[in-house]
Amino acid sequence: QVQLVESGGGLVQPGGSLRLSCAASGSIFSINTMGWYRQAPGKQRELVAAITSGGSTHYADSVKGRFTISRDNAKNTVDLQMNNLKPEDTAVYYCNLNFELLLQTYNYWGQGTQVTVSS
Repeated sequence: QVQLVESGGGLVQPGGSLRLSCAASGSIFSINTMGWYRQAPGKQRELVAAITSGGSTHYADSVKGRFTISRDNAKNTVDLQMNNLKPEDTAVYYCNLNFELLLQTYNYWGQGTQVTVSS
């Protein structure tokens, strides 16, 4: 079983910064992708940023240049540095871990952390 524990959400003014962290524990295959998704009220969950265990990154167009994803493979942690936050970044942010092993896909989610950008 795999558990993901997130931290770092909160309330911030427009233009401010927040850093989200996620720690994974349990039976994790070393070749995996960790990422952050978000879901705003009334909207579908969307990918914000992802990073593979090899270090390749992917960002949603809406956050490019403002958010940076990073990870520590030895600790199974992933962070999301969010700068120049905008009100439209307000959402519940979810940590995700996924990997394939023996032709089976494993997909895990954290409990979510609220990010509110408001003056």
